Amino acid sequence: MSYRPTYLGHINIFVRNAERSQAWYADVLGLHTYGVRPGRVAFMAADLEQSHEIALVQVGDDPPGAQERQGRAESHGLDDVEPGRSEGALSEVEGQSVLIERVSDHGISIGIYVRDPDGNGVEVSYELPRSQWPRQERLFDQDLVNLGRFPGPWDEDVVAHTAAR
Repeated sequence: MSYRPTYLGHINIFVRNAERSQAWYADVLGLHTYGVRPGRVAFMAADLEQSHEIALVQVGDDPPGAQERQGRAESHGLDDVEPGRSEGALSEVEGQSVLIERVSDHGISIGIYVRDPDGNGVEVSYELPRSQWPRQERLFDQDLVNLGRFPGPWDEDVVAHTAAR
C-alpha cells in the first residue's frame, strides 16, 4: 500500500435509538454533542477541536443481523482515567448504573470495558504520554501488561484472575 493514513476522522456506531445512545455517551463518557438529527444520527466528540469523532447512526428497533454486527468502539485519551484519578472515573461509570465488564492494565494504558445501550463494546482508556513508555517497540508484548502503573480497586480482580491461571 503506497498511501498511509495519518489520522482517523470518526467512527460510526450503529444503534437502535440515536437520542437514547447520545444521552448515554454524554452522561457516561462525557462526550460533547455537536448535533442531532432526530431519528437519524447524533454527532459527538471528546476533542472539542473536532466536528465529531463518533456518529451514532440510528438503524431502528429491529435491524437485521444486529447481534452478529455488534461492534467495539474505543474512546482513547479520556483524562478521567489518568493515574491518581482512575478511581474517580470508575466510580463515575459505576454511578451511571453501567456494568463494568473488566478493567485491564495494558502496561502503557488502562482500559475500562463497558457496553452501550445497544450492546456495543466500549473501551474507555487512558494512555501514558510516549515519554513514559518503557520502550518504543513491541508495546503489546505480554511483559508490559499488568505492571501496576494504574492502581485502583480493580487490582484485587487482576490478582485473583492471575492467581487462578
